[in-house]
Amino acid sequence: MKIKPTITTIFTDIGGVVLTNGWGRSARKKAIEIFKLDPVETEERHHLTFDTYEVGKLSLQEYLERVVFYEERDFSMDDFRGFMFEQSQPYPEMISLLQTLKVKYNLKIAVINNEGRELNDYRIKKFKLDSFADFFISSSFVHFRKPDADIFRVALDVAQVPVNKIVYIDDRPLFVQVAESLGLKGIIHSDYEDTAEKLSELGLE
Repeated sequence: MKIKPTITTIFTDIGGVVLTNGWGRSARKKAIEIFKLDPVETEERHHLTFDTYEVGKLSLQEYLERVVFYEERDFSMDDFRGFMFEQSQPYPEMISLLQTLKVKYNLKIAVINNEGRELNDYRIKKFKLDSFADFFISSSFVHFRKPDADIFRVALDVAQVPVNKIVYIDDRPLFVQVAESLGLKGIIHSDYEDTAEKLSELGLE
């Protein structure tokens, strides 16, 4: 017997779910090796600065001036920024899954993600994330970042959907737990097959 879905809305993260992380640890490690940066200094400056960039209080240029270009380099900021953008790659099965479910069940889909504005804009346009997302509650837009519960509250206000009709997908258990504390159903994403199965259990086949 088919389960009649009660879910009308999907909230989803981007990095680690439908795309690779925009500027995660592995990408930074690769940049440190390619551009011959000091690993300790670069990581320390990144961790002291990145949260401010993600909540939209720094531009990407300002972030890079603090983390990389605080001294003269033999490469340009455009070179480094291009490298950063190139690290973003899609997970086509997950994008297709969300596109298919949206059409089949007439779902609302919202992105809730921690992302600096320039990286976020690039990723939305490059991978056509607006082909399935109705709106984007990005940290650089709303000036909150997960795990602050207020970013989910903003999403709920925008969506105007009861919490028991929403499922949230994220690869980070802490962020899923915060969403669940507000009454949303949560899926900890590990891979396409597991998430597709969990959505199917909710009636979204």
